[in-house]
Amino acid sequence: MKMKGRVWKFQDHVDTDLIIPARFLNVSEDSVLAEKCFADLRPEFAKGVQTGDVLVAGVNFGCGSSREHAPRAIKAAGISVIIAESFARIFYRNSFNIGLPILESKEAAEALKEGGMVSVDLESGEILDLDTGEKYLAMPVPEFMRRIVQAGGLLEHVRSQGRVETGSTKT
Repeated sequence: MKMKGRVWKFQDHVDTDLIIPARFLNVSEDSVLAEKCFADLRPEFAKGVQTGDVLVAGVNFGCGSSREHAPRAIKAAGISVIIAESFARIFYRNSFNIGLPILESKEAAEALKEGGMVSVDLESGEILDLDTGEKYLAMPVPEFMRRIVQAGGLLEHVRSQGRVETGSTKT
């Protein structure tokens, strides 16, 4: 899986309340979550982000509460992948559960610039700064996690395997 997009750069310790403020947690529609993504931190984000763009951040991205709304809002806004120096553990898991791939790379997180173009290969872990030609490596996303991303999230992956049952009927 390869992605290519424009970089949106964020600082260290971006918590889930900065990603999607608590006042919007009663929202369940992805389109509304996308509109409210980073509403207090970067109000211009929702109008400027384009499908395929790449979010780059520092340490401890997604810290705070365990709300799944945070990665859902980012994915619904159009971000194809997040690169950070490190992620909060529950945000990491929630991201893959909803089909949003993430990579950890201190070097890429420090070097990539706001507005720059980047190419990301989940299978190899290669991150290429298309403006400078510099390459960075992250741990590749394991095959089973790439399958979850390709399916659109864990629930869709399990459904595609015929493993979700509701009552006596498989869905």
